[in-house]
Amino acid sequence: MTKAEIIDGKAFAAKLRADVAEGVRVFKVQYGMVPGLAVVLVGTDPASEIYVRNKGKMTREAGMNSFEHKLPEDTSEGDLLGLVDKLNRDDRVHGILVQLPLPRHISEQKVIEAIDPAKDVDGFHVVNAGLLATGGEGIVPCTPLGCLMMLKHRVGDLSGMKALVIGRSNIVGKPMAQLLLRESCTVTVAHSRTRDLAAECRQADILVAAVGVPELVRGDWIKPGAVVIDVGMNRIPGDDGKTRLAGDVNFAEAAEVASAITPVPGGVGPMTIACLLANTLTAARRQMASG
Repeated sequence: MTKAEIIDGKAFAAKLRADVAEGVRVFKVQYGMVPGLAVVLVGTDPASEIYVRNKGKMTREAGMNSFEHKLPEDTSEGDLLGLVDKLNRDDRVHGILVQLPLPRHISEQKVIEAIDPAKDVDGFHVVNAGLLATGGEGIVPCTPLGCLMMLKHRVGDLSGMKALVIGRSNIVGKPMAQLLLRESCTVTVAHSRTRDLAAECRQADILVAAVGVPELVRGDWIKPGAVVIDVGMNRIPGDDGKTRLAGDVNFAEAAEVASAITPVPGGVGPMTIACLLANTLTAARRQMASG
């Protein structure tokens, strides 16, 4: 039996989606229009197809318009950039998401930079990254935003707490560190070159693992009473010969030491799409306010 409180990402995400749906209802009354999210998928990656289908379903359930664009694998970079430009100029579209990864012949960075920062609901554009880093009002990447929401709900005031982020990606690690800095945490970012990662973990009141290495973080690395947010989503062999999902933290061990922990699956994952919907509503409100 685990000692830690299990942070239920499914329940938290359901509440957030309900809040977004209410916000959409008010938006429609206030502005006489419906927020719209455009999702672009290039190719037939099975995981991406499932993800895009779920995004469309939840977008519609929240009362928003869902514009789905599925393009063949051999779509040229120029054609994709042309579609992004068209969506940038479409007043019905308040948020644009191009599903990653893209085929190798297309530059992901060029595509991200082509999206209007005001419609960049993934929060990956350099303008939004810069606003986050400098304390401005941009759009925050969905996964780190979801992690922060769950942390604040569980802990409350994060000021003064020691936080360790394992991973330095532009999608999770770096923005997560910036968000924790905004909350006045003392933040350390660890990565593949970090010396004695276990020692760094043992000092952390908040530990966010986002490195993509299955069960890297062991129970004896966790500071007693720490809050653990596991962003990892790794498929590994199971005892029954099938595969199972595992996080970057050894859940069974860590749950004996931490005060609270997110499970995999059912922790951070559900929050990502919920935060995407929240970002779309935020983007729509800002666009209408700016005229």
